[in-house]
Amino acid sequence: MSLIYSMLMSVDGYVEDEHGRFDWAAPDEEVFSYIKQLTSSVGTYLYGRRMYETMVYWETAHTAPNQPHYVRDWTQQWQATEKIVYSRTLAEARSVRTRIEREFDPDAVRRLKGDARHDITVNGPALAAHALRAGLVDEIQRFICPAVVGGGKRFFPDGVRLKLELLEEHRFRNGVVFLRYAVRA
Repeated sequence: MSLIYSMLMSVDGYVEDEHGRFDWAAPDEEVFSYIKQLTSSVGTYLYGRRMYETMVYWETAHTAPNQPHYVRDWTQQWQATEKIVYSRTLAEARSVRTRIEREFDPDAVRRLKGDARHDITVNGPALAAHALRAGLVDEIQRFICPAVVGGGKRFFPDGVRLKLELLEEHRFRNGVVFLRYAVRA
């Protein structure tokens, strides 16, 4: 199975702006539905603390009134997936099917990949940097949003060089472009 690094990002390569905001990347129904379809093969999400604290919203999102069907569908899919959170400070998980690991161990992730029956995603640029540097990432998925934010948290870390093969591209009506790459040795 594959370890996939996937995130929404700005045209200038940031996943959040210099104030930590990413509202400019909020997906519409078409993009959301595509993400749900794309992640249907995922059995485990790997999160750093900050990304987990953002994503744990989906543990209770279905209880908010007037949620559109595509949000409810995504919520159910997210809740059914295993989650591993890498954090030295998080005391306990706030979602089911979640365990906390204190350190990112590349060998443990290699074993997880070897035993997996479904794809795994690494989520958040800080955690992805560890996986990229360890040579664990098999695929990169970028949802490029039609926004330039001028600074913030970058999608790729410094010092990483990769050879990529384009596997797929998709354009959405709202200007978002999806690019899917295989990482080549």
